[in-house]
Amino acid sequence: MNKNIQIATLGGGCFWCTEAVFQEVKGVKKVVSGYAGGNAPGKPTYREICSGLTGHAEVIQITFDANIIAFKDILVIFMTTHDPTTLNRQGADRGTQYRSVIFFHDEHQKEIAEEVLKQIQPYFDEKIVTELSPLPIFYEAEQEHQDFYKNNQGFGYCTFVIEPKLAKLRKLHADKLA
Repeated sequence: MNKNIQIATLGGGCFWCTEAVFQEVKGVKKVVSGYAGGNAPGKPTYREICSGLTGHAEVIQITFDANIIAFKDILVIFMTTHDPTTLNRQGADRGTQYRSVIFFHDEHQKEIAEEVLKQIQPYFDEKIVTELSPLPIFYEAEQEHQDFYKNNQGFGYCTFVIEPKLAKLRKLHADKLA
């Protein structure tokens, strides 16, 4: 793999939302919805994840070109397009599967994430509760969860939850969009 092509694994609530956000970012090659961070044996299913019993978070895995967008910029976009101050919740979505989490792939990513969390904290009234953990196994979600917003724009969740996040992305990070 080209050394400038890197991977980030992030969870910021429902993966449909975070996937839609990063599909608009310049330098992002691919976004895959999935699950990580749980303790149940075998590959988890969406239904199992939604029970909250497996410990997995809904996450996305972003493949990006570091020559075009830096990991730090990926994290800034991530931290400003979801609420990193609510524990195990994003809006009406509640449960550990919706936690805010950065799964780092190596020590360098961990150091960058720690710095971004420190730098961005003053912009929030509440304490950031984003989990920072080494990447465990990443499981790709079922096909119907891939490209969800692109394939379901008329769906109510897309209109009322995803589109406001995309509007925030476009307002705050216009210079980073494809």
